[in-house]
Amino acid sequence: MGDSWRTALMAEFSKPYFQKLKEFLASEHQSHTIYPKTNDIYSWSRLTPLSSVKAVILGQDPYHNVGQAHGESDQDQARLSFSVLPPTKLPGSLKNIYKQLATDIPSFKTPSSGDLTPLAQAGVLWLNTCLTVRAHTANSHSKKGWETFTDAVIHAILNRQNESSSKGQRGVVFFAWGLPAQKTFERIGIDEKRHLVLRSAHPSPLSAHRGFLGNGHFKQANEWLREQYGEGQEIDWTVLGS
Repeated sequence: MGDSWRTALMAEFSKPYFQKLKEFLASEHQSHTIYPKTNDIYSWSRLTPLSSVKAVILGQDPYHNVGQAHGESDQDQARLSFSVLPPTKLPGSLKNIYKQLATDIPSFKTPSSGDLTPLAQAGVLWLNTCLTVRAHTANSHSKKGWETFTDAVIHAILNRQNESSSKGQRGVVFFAWGLPAQKTFERIGIDEKRHLVLRSAHPSPLSAHRGFLGNGHFKQANEWLREQYGEGQEIDWTVLGS
């Protein structure tokens, strides 16, 4: 885990729920294939330090099929929500994310790769509410403790101090795509006077046409960041195509 996150989340590691989660994962590894690999579970924290988070995009759990879970290669790649590594074909949700990006950001060039690492390094935290999954079984590690831990991740963002900002704690854009993400943010209780919460349908092909496509979220995020913190504080979404 990245140093900034380890410091912020240290108290979680000794709590009973986290000990039970570790025991569950140890048991799962004995009889099932688990994604991503153990050393990639927290690699989102190494790519996006706590102080650099400008936006949070919340998914549910990792892709559960072979060749999809970002971090499944032998390279030190990140496990990020919605992200896949070449040569894996782009999942439908990611195709729709790219489609909306191209609509919102005129200079965005749709990449052939599904690797979202450059955006993670630019301040976008691609986080799932569950950080592991059993192969071929979606949501198989839900309600085992990960949700409590990733709630703590979000609380760490909300509670961080930013001495360089005249406005105190720096606001963040939270992308709430689909009911699960919206319910998570509602449960946590995000102060929408300080932060921006953008709600719409999920980018999945099953729901994207019910409000995700055309939501203008990427444009709205940059406008808000610019208005709050000045020119140059936007997210450079074009890094994916560079």
